[in-house]
Amino acid sequence: MITIKLLGGAKKSFSTDKLEIDNDSITISKLIEHLQEMIPKNLPRLDVKNMLIAVNGVDSSTLNGLTTILKDGDVVSIIPVIHGGIVKRIRFNIFKTRVELIIIKNKLDNPIRFLEVLRQKHVDLLIQGVRITSILNLEHAKKVITISLTAKKTDTLLSNKLETDILMRFACTRQISEAIHKVGMKKQENFILIAIGKKSSLDNLHSELAHILAPVAFRKNNSNFLKKEFRISTKQLQSVTSLTPLEDLLAEKSAILFR
Repeated sequence: MITIKLLGGAKKSFSTDKLEIDNDSITISKLIEHLQEMIPKNLPRLDVKNMLIAVNGVDSSTLNGLTTILKDGDVVSIIPVIHGGIVKRIRFNIFKTRVELIIIKNKLDNPIRFLEVLRQKHVDLLIQGVRITSILNLEHAKKVITISLTAKKTDTLLSNKLETDILMRFACTRQISEAIHKVGMKKQENFILIAIGKKSSLDNLHSELAHILAPVAFRKNNSNFLKKEFRISTKQLQSVTSLTPLEDLLAEKSAILFR
């Protein structure tokens, strides 16, 4: 028995979000053909060219693509991709540690509970959520995460948990409650998940969240908000010899925090 989970627009083709097929040892390609034949004539066809297919939470493109052979007990997730294009992944290494930034289209009334559930399901990953307005750009994010990972290596974390240290560094405060208030996730507002762990685990997480991903884009003209939020004056910026003075000042504020 193969279980098919239909996410997003794929549910419209069957008027349900779950199917079970009593037919194993078939390829993903044959499964899709079978599903297309099952769709009632008055419902839309699956857009095969614009969907992500995951097997047990792993993107099939990292397996054998459409030739991947399915077996009894497999769970296949079909996730339509909303164009402009497949969401580009933001992945990088810090101290040989894999990090991924995932931008979430937040229509959640309880994003904190959403984060808690993710942590329970992906116990091999470190996951933190940060409001998108609190990050200037990718390099700012990399610098702050590097500071937290360095603090872990040197046993100087602001908290006993790395994910809490990351939140506090972005907020530039030693107070957890203040960090949550300043940079923590808010309902109905896009946010960035910072995930740290092995490549296979990050792939599983990304596949699970594919239906709620936002295009990779940090807030434009976010500098004025951050300057006001962290009380950075024009005079301070002018005193920094750098091509990226605001980015460097924000990183410096993150780095000088001590327990």
